[in-house]
Amino acid sequence: MGDKTIKGFSKLSKRGKIKWIVENFFKDPDAVTKELTSYWHGNEAQQKVLDGFSENTISNFPMPYGVAPNVVINGKTFCVPMVIEESSVVAAASSAAKYWMCRGGFKAEVLSTTKVGQVHFIWKGETAKINSFFAAVKNNLLQDVSELTERMEARGGGIKDFELLDFTEQLEGYYQIKIYFETCDSMGANFINSVLESMAANWSLRIKNNNDFAEEEREVEIVMSILSNYTPECIVRASVSCPIDKLDKNNSVEDNMCLAKRFESAVKIAHIDPYRAATHNKGIFNGIDAVVLATGNDFRAIEACGHAYAAKSGQYRSLSYCEVRDDEFHFWIDMPLSVGTVGGLTTIHPIAKRSLDMLGNPSATELMQIIATIGLAQNFAALKSLVTTGIQKGHMKMHLLNILNHLQASEQEAELTVAHFEEKAVSFSGVRTFLDTIRDAQAPRVAVSK
Repeated sequence: MGDKTIKGFSKLSKRGKIKWIVENFFKDPDAVTKELTSYWHGNEAQQKVLDGFSENTISNFPMPYGVAPNVVINGKTFCVPMVIEESSVVAAASSAAKYWMCRGGFKAEVLSTTKVGQVHFIWKGETAKINSFFAAVKNNLLQDVSELTERMEARGGGIKDFELLDFTEQLEGYYQIKIYFETCDSMGANFINSVLESMAANWSLRIKNNNDFAEEEREVEIVMSILSNYTPECIVRASVSCPIDKLDKNNSVEDNMCLAKRFESAVKIAHIDPYRAATHNKGIFNGIDAVVLATGNDFRAIEACGHAYAAKSGQYRSLSYCEVRDDEFHFWIDMPLSVGTVGGLTTIHPIAKRSLDMLGNPSATELMQIIATIGLAQNFAALKSLVTTGIQKGHMKMHLLNILNHLQASEQEAELTVAHFEEKAVSFSGVRTFLDTIRDAQAPRVAVSK
């Protein structure tokens, strides 16, 4: 192990880092060096920006940047950027967008935009005393952080409320100041955390200087001050609906009702069974994460929040809902989304900026609507396939090109294979067998002397 450890790695130049890595972990260092450096941005200034996003960067990791056109939301048409490597996701979102474009489009509304921060502390005195003290100094605590909140307040945001919570039955001496924020068009993580740390320091100081407390009651331990990525009060709803007889123009009314009921059952199953719900919601996040990445937002925070929200009842359930009533099909999603359109990567990542340009430079609430809509579109496309043709038919058709690349098919071989599987089920073994067949047929015959 010792010969593959290093001190001062972060101080090496980028080429120095690559040199050490390829010499210690690869059998073909020259080839790997050439490959890693080939992904460096041709524009040195842009590469410097990318290198600044993380630590110990040695190269870039390209991801496909696609778009879903024809996404109609509240009567406005968008072309939505998506960054994702999974076959069929962008195609499915595009298909659902086209489908609903002819049926009134998607509706979306932001129900609330409140975010949460917490100061966690230990104080071992009487609960009644700390409650009374908090009430007495609450306004002072706001004033203590006024310099930090002033600019956000001028934009219509800031601290909306805060409260003291008692968790001493679960953990001795544990209390929490829970603070509710509005951060306007920014995601607000740095703003929230700065306010929390400042408030925690002032809260601690006020307790220590309070002469009404006994000496032992002036001791307080601030455990941590941090925003919460669980934002159940930062919610957007996206929905679609249409008369049952409009679901499929080629179906009879009875067949369309059958489709609607099967779809409704599929969603209800995801509310009943966590095993199904996990896959169901993963499909939703296929769409959501792709737009979040394309716009320079934090998909990990959004995933964590969404999954926590899906389990808010005590059981993990579907994030989407479906109802068939009065000969109408209704399908919607309530999604907690904390995103920003200013600050962070949204303003310094070159492609994230273009993504926001493509979307018409939306506000944070408008971006919430767009992201939730793509999540719903993705879910609709997946469920419609599942309850009709099955998921593999469309998925494997899209995956066919990946299989052909893996098997190093030539352009001619790829054309023949795509034509062959036009009406057939695609599988890796089936494609490999077909390629072997055409390759054998094209191989030169060696004459055998008699």
